[in-house]
Amino acid sequence: MSSISSALWVFPSLVIWTNHDFAGVSIFRIFQRGGDIRPGRHIHTLDFFTSADSLPTDEPSTVETTVLSPRRSYITVAVLCYVNLINYMDRYTIAGVLLSIQKFFDITDSTSGLLQTVFICSFIILAPIFGYLGDRYNRKYIMIGGLSVWVVMTLSSSFVTKSYFWLLVLLRALVGTGEASYSTIAPTIIGDLFSGAKRTVMISAFYIFIPVGSGLGYIIGSSVASATGDWRWALRLNPILGSLGLLLLAVLCPNPPRGASDAHGGSTIEHTSYLEDVKYLLKNKSFVWSSLGVTAMAFLTGALAFWTPTFLSRARVTQGIQPPCNTEPCDTSDSYIFGVVTVVTGILGVSLGSTISRRLRDRVPNADPLICAVGMLSSAPCFFFAIVLASTSIPATYVFIGIGETLLSLNWAVLADILLYVVVPTRRATAEALQIMVCHLLGDAGSPYLLGAISDALRTYQPDSHTWSFRSLEYSFLLCPFVGVLGGLFFLMTALYVTKDRKNAELLTAGTIVPYVFIWVYG
Repeated sequence: MSSISSALWVFPSLVIWTNHDFAGVSIFRIFQRGGDIRPGRHIHTLDFFTSADSLPTDEPSTVETTVLSPRRSYITVAVLCYVNLINYMDRYTIAGVLLSIQKFFDITDSTSGLLQTVFICSFIILAPIFGYLGDRYNRKYIMIGGLSVWVVMTLSSSFVTKSYFWLLVLLRALVGTGEASYSTIAPTIIGDLFSGAKRTVMISAFYIFIPVGSGLGYIIGSSVASATGDWRWALRLNPILGSLGLLLLAVLCPNPPRGASDAHGGSTIEHTSYLEDVKYLLKNKSFVWSSLGVTAMAFLTGALAFWTPTFLSRARVTQGIQPPCNTEPCDTSDSYIFGVVTVVTGILGVSLGSTISRRLRDRVPNADPLICAVGMLSSAPCFFFAIVLASTSIPATYVFIGIGETLLSLNWAVLADILLYVVVPTRRATAEALQIMVCHLLGDAGSPYLLGAISDALRTYQPDSHTWSFRSLEYSFLLCPFVGVLGGLFFLMTALYVTKDRKNAELLTAGTIVPYVFIWVYG
């Protein structure tokens, strides 16, 4: 292993640093003095070096220079979008047939919520592991391995019998393996294929399939269950479609050089230890505040996505529009309608959000977190009105749900773009993983169960009343708008730091500034 020799000269107004690298090439950097540098003083870092947190390693950096053709890049994004669609279809197929599952296994609201909670919990545990691997090893092979497990576990869960609900819970937990591997890594591949406005468009295309896939999960799940008379067939379609995605991923998806789009062919930043990566991210204020905002958004969307069809079905029973479901299969019309609303509003919201972002970004440097803040803050009252109007008007409820989902969907693509441009390329998979872990741990991992537990607790006062069954879930739902307001405030905090953190990431990626400099000045 070659060594690096460095020298430092300190003048009244300038600091000159030289580095003799592995090939004997001398690199000179001249900085304006920005700190209190006195002879004999050991300084951790110059004030000039902001948001930089780790020493270069002793290993020479590996610079990959492979450049993919535009056509290959677009094909890659298309494949990743398709797999993302299937992932989210599977996630919400369970919610689309939840009434039938409750009747089949004879389970309560809180127990039903466990199906989503255990899935997200496995997602939380595995995401940091895949993030670590994704920053260091072949991302294509990691995704193929995770998705293979997902296909097998999803198909197996459709054969669980009535007396083995615990096995269904276990298999749904293992399904999280696939999504943890894919959701952590896929956005970083897109980030390495495109930059600037084109990256925003491609990320928007990728994230538009979150609401579209979620909506199709309700639609296809409820349709297949109604057509076959068995909710388990709804779980068997996704593994078939997922197998096709697995094949496309293996044949058509490359593993592009990390940072290729940011550094004209490959990142010049050395890989660092996982601990150093985490320290860097925790000091990145834009990453921290935006992650808290995403967490609030995950809490809100997770609860609404899981419980809304059931909530609206109980509202119809309360209004006398339909009889209560006593045996499965239950009426899944609300799952179908909610799915259509989710698809339409998702496409509209993501497209609108990315368009506004592209038009404002040059004039308003912190436009992206402001868009997220507006989306969260304005969607909260819409969801509040949707909840309180459900007992009197189902159409009015759907109108407010549609407006609220559109406003919430403004954030999907913008959020991913924020992470990609405030974090250096060699730490993006780790950043994705940590954000996923935090937002799901404190967000949608607990919100379906929490709302179900609150509903069950309130329901004990009148356990045999169908009206009170609706009211108990309604009162638990009222927690969601308040969390939405909190998320909006987190994004406003992100807006205060995003411009500075983005510039720092660009400088580090370009190799303009050094991560850490330890200085001993002799006088």
